[in-house]
Amino acid sequence: MGSKTVVMNAKSDGAEEIPVRKPQVSLGIQSDTAFNEAAKRLCGRDLCSIGDLTVEETAAIMELAHAVKNHPEDFRHALDAKQMVMFFEKASLRTRVTFEAAINTLGGNAIFVDQTQSPLGERESLSDMARNLERWMSVIVLRTYSHETITEMAACSKVPVVNALSDLEHPCQAIADFLTLEERFGSAEGLHFTYIGDGNNVCHSLMLIAAQLGAHCTVSTPKGFEPKLDIIHKAIEIAESTGGSITLQHDPVKAVEGADAVYTDVCTSMGFEHEATKRAPIFKPYQVNEDLMQKAQQDAVFMHCLPAHRNAEVTDAVLDGPQSIVFDQAENRLHAQKAILLMLLGGAKRITSGRGRGTQARKRPSLT
Repeated sequence: MGSKTVVMNAKSDGAEEIPVRKPQVSLGIQSDTAFNEAAKRLCGRDLCSIGDLTVEETAAIMELAHAVKNHPEDFRHALDAKQMVMFFEKASLRTRVTFEAAINTLGGNAIFVDQTQSPLGERESLSDMARNLERWMSVIVLRTYSHETITEMAACSKVPVVNALSDLEHPCQAIADFLTLEERFGSAEGLHFTYIGDGNNVCHSLMLIAAQLGAHCTVSTPKGFEPKLDIIHKAIEIAESTGGSITLQHDPVKAVEGADAVYTDVCTSMGFEHEATKRAPIFKPYQVNEDLMQKAQQDAVFMHCLPAHRNAEVTDAVLDGPQSIVFDQAENRLHAQKAILLMLLGGAKRITSGRGRGTQARKRPSLT
């Protein structure tokens, strides 16, 4: 297949090499003061996009997610009496269950409103909804088709709004995914992360958080299915300060060479079902199978946000194989959601013994 490689890292001249650059910002949380300052800034904020977060704020959320997972007993009453409402226009398993379990085990309560038959804003304006909800609820969680629904609700509401998936991003998924990678490799800094498939909402959030955590992110898509240009530019801007990089690559075989993690998603996202027949032959060469995984590092992991279309974007042998960590990702949705809610609702605290971000940290080899 024809391929084109564009390396989108700091001051790239189009070469394929990923240079080793010293970060311009300190990665990770360096002190209690830094953590507390990030928590203070996040309290009462919305989470519409990973790009809304600073490098320090992302690091604080990641550290808190590890602490919550390792020491859940220290947070059991952190959100006592807090009320969360969820409006979902799309079907959900992991997102709904983990958000409900998250706030329930932190002392709060969840209310679910099924909007799959009635899009938000159809029966009542979003501004009127927001003005009602902010008087009853502590946080609003939205899973929508249009990203503008989330940003409009956020603009109208005095309480935090969380993007639980839109057509542009899936920030909660990306946080859980890199929590899983930090558990496996100790740190995402310098990690070679490859995404194969459609340049969709999941891809967008993964690019942004990879850049924030100092990872080298390669995205391989068919021509015409690349990530949105503004997301690419934002990820490049972030990577310039963290020592990470963003690479666009049409050839999936080249994209996975030397990868520590190989990630894929469905080729046809919700809302694009009418394109399934058209997309199938286009994405067939991008299937993650055993042959493709052999091009990655020997200890590389396979990732998928689920649900998977088995033997479409990924084979059973890979999805159920020893390299797969898809159910670790699913488990970590719970802990990521806890950390997000704690930060936005003022329940965050730093646990000294919870500062570790994985136990298998090591220097990863350069691609060059």
